[in-house]
Amino acid sequence: MSSALEDPRIIEFDVRTDEMLVNMGPQHPSTHGVLRLVLRTDGEVVSEVTPHIGYLHRCAEKIGENLTPRQWIPYTDRMDYLAGMNMNLGWALTVEKLLNYDLPEKARHLRVIIAEMNRIASHLVGMGAYGLDLGTFSPFLYAFREREKILNLFEDVCGARLTYSYLTVGGATADLPRGWVQKCEQFLDELMPCIDEFHTLLTENAIFIKRTAGIGVLSPEMAIDYGCTGPVLRGSGVDQDLRRDGEAIYTGMYEGYAFEVIVQKNGHYPQDHQYPPVPPEAVVGDCWHRFYVRMLEVVQSVDLVRQAIDKYTTATGDWGTPVKLTEKLPKGEVYLETEAPRGQMGFYLVSDGSSIPWRARARSSCFCNLSVCPEICKGVLIADVPAIVGSLDIVMGEIDR
Repeated sequence: MSSALEDPRIIEFDVRTDEMLVNMGPQHPSTHGVLRLVLRTDGEVVSEVTPHIGYLHRCAEKIGENLTPRQWIPYTDRMDYLAGMNMNLGWALTVEKLLNYDLPEKARHLRVIIAEMNRIASHLVGMGAYGLDLGTFSPFLYAFREREKILNLFEDVCGARLTYSYLTVGGATADLPRGWVQKCEQFLDELMPCIDEFHTLLTENAIFIKRTAGIGVLSPEMAIDYGCTGPVLRGSGVDQDLRRDGEAIYTGMYEGYAFEVIVQKNGHYPQDHQYPPVPPEAVVGDCWHRFYVRMLEVVQSVDLVRQAIDKYTTATGDWGTPVKLTEKLPKGEVYLETEAPRGQMGFYLVSDGSSIPWRARARSSCFCNLSVCPEICKGVLIADVPAIVGSLDIVMGEIDR
């Protein structure tokens, strides 16, 4: 009797799967805005990712060539709308560099307070939304609970909760209200115990580690080649922060402040006895490290705000005098980058001597950070793509400027 292998009735099949093109977005909840990702998949494995942008284009740069610098401040709010104060600051410093404007000491410390508070608020959104990307809702509620307190403080300052137009060319639109500093210090005292809650909910969560550790590894060389900046770059072990390494007009804001750049230098993960994390040979630059940098920067910003408050309360001068709406600009060109929550945000301005810029351009940190997505998404599972995109913490308004 012949064996089954010799039975002519048995037909051998060459099992293969067809490649599919799958659209993730622009309406997908894990794409952080109207981003469209075209995934080329072989079963559950992603072989190629192609980002498509432009669904949120506001023509902000062209509008900037038809308005005076102060009139364009509200449009910067709408680029990275989760860090509007930092966008205001970047453009204001760029124009002040062209004007050779000398900022009063009190205004300098006020800007540090506001910029670092907005950094905290931005990272809280990034942390909470990242939890949603990976299937947990509680961190989102915890993060937004604390962020609401910051928005209340911002509302007291300028009357707005999202698009502020508070930091402007020449300083700020007004001084901090009476009693605001005390409210801010109270918030910082209440926030610090919550940091441990956030680490318990996500950073040290065994499931979260499994979903992020060793996923989307971005080497330092690749991060530099693609122009990545901010927590994405520092999460790959590159020690760079414009608050320390930028131009003098920007680093001068932080002159006299004590802080160390948050950068990941080893593949350390929290240990869990029941669910061991990734293998010990893991290196820096994965989704977990990019997330962890932002968590550490929240604590760093709290310390910077405390230092700034001490300096602000004893500083001389005022909060700065905003320049006239129709202030004429000297002829020339100027470019300046600042360290926004998502990386280096640069503004470029060319003036022909009138009150309206001849050219206005913005260099988006999120645009460069997103450009590395196709490289670090090769060979991952479909379920890993939201984890990788979420770890980049992009805002489409800044990309589609």
